[in-house]
Amino acid sequence: MGLVQAVKGAVGGVLADQWKDFYTVPTGLPSTAALFAAVPQGTNAGRGSNTSGSSNIISNGSKIVVPEGYGLLLFQDGAITAFVAEPGGYEWRSDDLNSQSIFAGDGLVSTFIKQSWERFKFGGQPGSQQAAFFVSLKELPDNRFGTQSEIYWDDGFLNTQVGAVTRGSYTLKIVDPILFVKNFVPASYLQPGQVFDFTDLDNAAASQLFNEVVGSLAPAFSLYTNDPSKGNRITKLQQDSLGFAQSLSAAVEQGYQWKSDRGLAIVKTAIVSIEYDANTRELLKTVQRADALSGSRGNSNLQASVAQGIQSAGENGGAAGLVGVGMASGMFGAGNLQQPATPAAPAADDPVAKLKKAKEMLDLGLITQTDYDALKAKALGL
Repeated sequence: MGLVQAVKGAVGGVLADQWKDFYTVPTGLPSTAALFAAVPQGTNAGRGSNTSGSSNIISNGSKIVVPEGYGLLLFQDGAITAFVAEPGGYEWRSDDLNSQSIFAGDGLVSTFIKQSWERFKFGGQPGSQQAAFFVSLKELPDNRFGTQSEIYWDDGFLNTQVGAVTRGSYTLKIVDPILFVKNFVPASYLQPGQVFDFTDLDNAAASQLFNEVVGSLAPAFSLYTNDPSKGNRITKLQQDSLGFAQSLSAAVEQGYQWKSDRGLAIVKTAIVSIEYDANTRELLKTVQRADALSGSRGNSNLQASVAQGIQSAGENGGAAGLVGVGMASGMFGAGNLQQPATPAAPAADDPVAKLKKAKEMLDLGLITQTDYDALKAKALGL
């Protein structure tokens, strides 16, 4: 029981002309649709064995077209009986020994799918109720998040706790369709005509994901700003859609096991706005000022500020103002920014000091009168 691959790869109009009766993706779906039932296209034209036209039976010999970017799940009595991730045309053959139950290809999702298949594969005989559903393997956009009040996290660069109100959006990808359907999708969506859409406000399961993302934002910000490879700068968040997506996905996985339990992953993020609280804004101003005044640029700026201060003091306060600026410059170390002055030449020898020293030596008996007279004559240049 399973599928026989008839055409592999892209499927165009020629195949549709050959297969007058086949199942495929319904038209008019939103780009955010994640799971929906396959719909028949064309007329029976005498093919297949489903002469009663039951909506719960996939006729033996039915054709199913899997477009690029979608996977196909077949159900029998509520159990998954087959999965296809390779685009192409397939025939449903329950009595063909060559039929297969899984076509996962060699893509990104194949490893996840094959592992799940071994856990959940259907081992029974053909039953009475069958259904075919398509699952999107594309990035699903426009999943929005936002906080109504500040969230707080420990920032590695500022070395303190910071807070902000933020909003944005992210793209989701179903990396394991079998896990996704088995563990997450409500049974009400596994019915013909139902569309599971993550952006549907009436979708309670999707609303749960939204709440989990909001609950993961604070640890995601902390992961990002404490990762040296990201530069430890919260100001880079809005320009790094992939980097922050990795941090957010890791935080969601750690808290709610999206990938391992539900087959979901966050691929990209777009942060529309970050409104920091008052304390964080002051910290960022201080950091920006320190960055602007670092290195040679800071030296130049500080010298220019001192020069401007001296000019203003001279115009407004005369000599007293200049004295004040000089004292202030010394207090703030501005004088150290100037070229060091040439050291003064040592003072000439003082003859009076020399004679005084020689007289003391004479009185102590360290030199004779003759010695003293000689030193006297030399000091006075006689």
